Amino acid sequence: MKFAVIVFPGSNCDVDMFHAIQDELGEQVEYVWHDSDSLEEFDGILLPGGFSYGDYLRTGAIARFSNVMKEVIKAAEAGKPVLGVCNGFQILLEAGLLPGAMRRNESLSFICKPVELKVENNQTMFTNAYEPNQTIIIPVAHGEGNYYCDEETLAKLKEKKQIVFTYNQNPNGSLADIAGIINEKGNVLGMMPHPERAVDELLGSADGLKMFQSIVKAWREAHVVNA
Repeated sequence: MKFAVIVFPGSNCDVDMFHAIQDELGEQVEYVWHDSDSLEEFDGILLPGGFSYGDYLRTGAIARFSNVMKEVIKAAEAGKPVLGVCNGFQILLEAGLLPGAMRRNESLSFICKPVELKVENNQTMFTNAYEPNQTIIIPVAHGEGNYYCDEETLAKLKEKKQIVFTYNQNPNGSLADIAGIINEKGNVLGMMPHPERAVDELLGSADGLKMFQSIVKAWREAHVVNA
């Protein structure tokens, strides 16, 4: 499986994402600059964290109009797995690939620490390696991770089982303790915690590696035919 790590001006978790895929997962990966006009050669798309375009206007608001986002949307529509982490999640929200919006943390302070997440839905291409309701430890690092949506959207997210991760102890004020959501089709996931920073016990947790393993497992089941 071949992954693309999208790099925007201001991305700062792209190297972590690249390391997670190449050195821990053992799959192919390449950096793709924000002005690229094709993602055809890639099987999975990763939008890393950081401060794209300095977070001017709003987090993800300018990156949403980068040339490569046309290709990200195209890849999502084609059913390819698209994962947005932290700023990547914010960009997916701005692009309309996921519902809702992101607000400043309730404390109005930047938060950087490991947190406990509950796996609310392990029946997705991103979570099939986890147990139902499993508690995992993944670090957060954000100033605007307070997820919000209207009541109708929240009801739909719950009904369609699109809430994939919730915080055990909400660090930022996110509605319904939401830490990560998926689209209706099930191939676009946005989450504020950083799984790429939890791929080895030396980092304090290897719980994030199972997310990337889940993606590969789902992709192989869909694309690899055993003779």
